Order: sequence, then structure tokens, then C-alpha cells
Amino acid sequence: MKQMTLSDLRQQSEQAAVSPRLRAHRNFHPDLSDPVQRLAVAMEPGTYVRPHRHPHTFELLTSLSGRFVVLTFDDAGNVTERVVLGEECKVLEMAAGTWHAVLSMDKGGVIFEVKYGGYQPVSEQDAARGRQLKTRREPPS
Repeated sequence: MKQMTLSDLRQQSEQAAVSPRLRAHRNFHPDLSDPVQRLAVAMEPGTYVRPHRHPHTFELLTSLSGRFVVLTFDDAGNVTERVVLGEECKVLEMAAGTWHAVLSMDKGGVIFEVKYGGYQPVSEQDAARGRQLKTRREPPS
């Protein structure tokens, strides 16, 4: 049986704190070709997951410790929803193709994600690099 203990969470957070990207991953799936990807990601404040989407799969997120801002965007780059995961919201699931970003709010934060695999790097057209994404809602013009 695979487990993640409080001690494991602390250790993973300590690894993230000294990592250049301020993140540390722990895969629960046995290999990258597994049809269901399951992983814990420790994220310290000052790091975030850039806006991206997964056209082939939903993504389920839950906070194991700490709080995370999860933003979703429309195709024009406007924020469509902002949720603080780890407060009132404990688990969220985004549909396939949803543009989203995740920002860490707390030291020691660990988020758990589940999505269909095998592992597929985010393609250029599914990453928001170079796209103008707006971080606040603006009135329609």
C-alpha cells in the first residue's frame, strides 16, 4: 500500500524549499506510461505552474497541506474563475482543455493531482508562453 505521511509531506516541502524551482514532485504512478498519473507536488511561495491546458484529460487537484490559488482562463486569456484550494474548497476538477494556472500561497504547501496518462509534456500550443493572459477581470468592451 502506498502512503504519504505527515513526515513525508514535511520532507517533500523541505526538498522544494531548496530546489531552484521551489518545487518537488513525488509520483505515485509506477512509471510515466501509466494510464493514470498520480503525483504530489510540493510548491513554495514564489513558484507557480504557468498557464497551460491538457486537451486529452481532466485534472483533479486537492491540497494535502497549504493553500493554492487556482485560476482558469478563457481562450482570450481572461480569468474566468479564481479558487483558493485548501480553504473552503478541498478538491476541484477541471475539464479537459481548461486553461489553468496554480500559485502556491503557503510555505510547506503540497498539492496532489490526478489526470489521465501516460505522461505527455505540455505542447507549445497548450502552454501560455507568449500568450497574453490577464490576471484580473476586465469589463467587456
